[in-house]
Amino acid sequence: MALLRILGLTVVLALAVGMAQAQEVPRGAITMPSPVLTLDPERVYTGSLWGKRVAAQINSELAALAAENERIADELTLEERDLTERRATMPAEEFRTAADAFDAKVTEIRRRQDSKSRDIARRADAEKLGYYQALFTPLSEVLKARGAVAILDRAAIFLAVDAIDVTDEVIARADALLGAGPATPLPEAAPEPTAPAVPADGN
Repeated sequence: MALLRILGLTVVLALAVGMAQAQEVPRGAITMPSPVLTLDPERVYTGSLWGKRVAAQINSELAALAAENERIADELTLEERDLTERRATMPAEEFRTAADAFDAKVTEIRRRQDSKSRDIARRADAEKLGYYQALFTPLSEVLKARGAVAILDRAAIFLAVDAIDVTDEVIARADALLGAGPATPLPEAAPEPTAPAVPADGN
């Protein structure tokens, strides 16, 4: 009986070690034949050379825009303070005209800066869309290499083994075929149409 207990303990320890070693294996390092594969679409983009290039560019543009906004805010604060200090020496009508002009200026600046922010967001969306459109060949090659018939979004699967996840394989194949993407930024997505201006007299 003692021998059986020792052998049983040995088996348990061996299984525990095996499970621990299996947990240390990176996702995708072990593969298995399967007609259905999975991937993480977001990581396929953010983990690629293309996605990393876009992220660096967008972050740089957003940082520059934030610095510009801060500089403009400081300038407007000084201008508002100056107008406030001069109010006591200005006729009421003159002050009202100057105040209205300042408010209009602030509104226009806010509109312009918001437009810049939306332009950056549209470029980011256009780059991401361009990447996914160019991903057909890398996906097809991984599909063929694995002998599978479909690749599904990992988030849409209730339960699956990591061995059928091909996210890292797709990233590697995309990096080899697409690199960091086009040399020039993709055209921005078309802005939403705006209603034509209506004349003041309504005609």
